[in-house]
Amino acid sequence: MTDTPTAETLTLTLEGGDVTIKLRPDLAPEHVKRITELANDGFYDGVVFHRVIPGFMAQGGDPTGTGMHGSDKPNLKAEFNKEPHVRGICSMARTNDPNTANSQFFIVFDDARFLDGQYTVWGQVTDGMELIDALPKGEPPRQPGKIVKARVA
Repeated sequence: MTDTPTAETLTLTLEGGDVTIKLRPDLAPEHVKRITELANDGFYDGVVFHRVIPGFMAQGGDPTGTGMHGSDKPNLKAEFNKEPHVRGICSMARTNDPNTANSQFFIVFDDARFLDGQYTVWGQVTDGMELIDALPKGEPPRQPGKIVKARVA
């Protein structure tokens, strides 16, 4: 079942096809605004998943591919919510400071509820999770999977 893209849908085009993510501005309006802005500016185009841990999550969103950088926009204040970190959830990466989310995000493979209330959930994969499952594993992967294009429709 493929969801029709709406203004609340992020499409990540990977080398193997499209991943559809339902955006959740009801949970994290500022984070959704940032993801939308970066995606539509082409920021994520060509960016790799630099940290992919089997059974846990796939992380991307650093233009350098190192996991140490973000966009040139200011960091976001945390918008922690009660949405559980379960398979397909999209959440923002950050440092130990809760108010340092910027452009990096992760997609959860399996139950990771120990993250609940500590990271900002902003979306849910609705189609194409098998493409996230198939990303090359590693920290970093030898040949990381790449976002070819990211757009909010």
